[in-house]
Amino acid sequence: MKQEAHTSTATAGGATQTFGTEGIAPMDRPSLVTRVLMGIVAWAEKLNLNYSKVGNPPVYDNATFPWVAEIEREWPLIRTELEKVLVRQADLPSFQDISTDVKTISKDTGWKTFFLAGYGLTSEQNIKQCPETWRIVQKIPGLKTAMFSIFEPGKHLPAHRGPYNGVLRLHLGLIVPEPRDKLAIRVDKQICHWEEGKALVFDDAYNHEAWNHTDKTRVVLFVDFVKPLRFPANLVNWLLLNIAVFTPFIREGLDNHKEWEKRFYAQAEALRNSKAAG
Repeated sequence: MKQEAHTSTATAGGATQTFGTEGIAPMDRPSLVTRVLMGIVAWAEKLNLNYSKVGNPPVYDNATFPWVAEIEREWPLIRTELEKVLVRQADLPSFQDISTDVKTISKDTGWKTFFLAGYGLTSEQNIKQCPETWRIVQKIPGLKTAMFSIFEPGKHLPAHRGPYNGVLRLHLGLIVPEPRDKLAIRVDKQICHWEEGKALVFDDAYNHEAWNHTDKTRVVLFVDFVKPLRFPANLVNWLLLNIAVFTPFIREGLDNHKEWEKRFYAQAEALRNSKAAG
């Protein structure tokens, strides 16, 4: 979600991607391997800006990606599965419980998640709960991450940037409470408002922040997908994204998620057994 390992800047069509976020502590990953990898990532990010097939705006026109309309059409099926997940909303993990690096931008329990997949790793148990959602997201070319992102009332995620500009992000509005002016995401200089059944596609490598100042929960389907690039950037990007699964950031998150999964589904089984016995 977040990474501030380098601090140079690059200009993309008048907007600026800053490789670092002022006021946010850098990740404490001092190993030599990690430092080398971050240097490669900094070089690759500049390559991605120069070889993008879709330009480099902070927020995209949905028409840039023809498959977005198909995802939007099936949103009621996703919403129905989400409602079943939210029955146990209090038991869902906070984002930083899965990805500990997120603690630099979120320390409370106001941002909860329900992962289906992330960078080649899948949660088979969670996918069983949301088979239609999983079927629908398979239509997204270059899918890397899929989850429900849940903002509790009053949650404000401070300004930060994503870890790498070789992916783009999609938010599909699933539960979007009123009033509209108290619920938004800023990407670079653009303020965007979610709408139920509508997708928002943006580049999270731009400085961005999000807030829910309403008294109700906001939920989006949160997806990362591979940014369309020309050669040689597409090859470098493929290599980096496939190496990512072996980094400590991803491995640690996988281990944390497996531990949460065991507890979550053990509790569900115990509840079913008690009802059957009764």
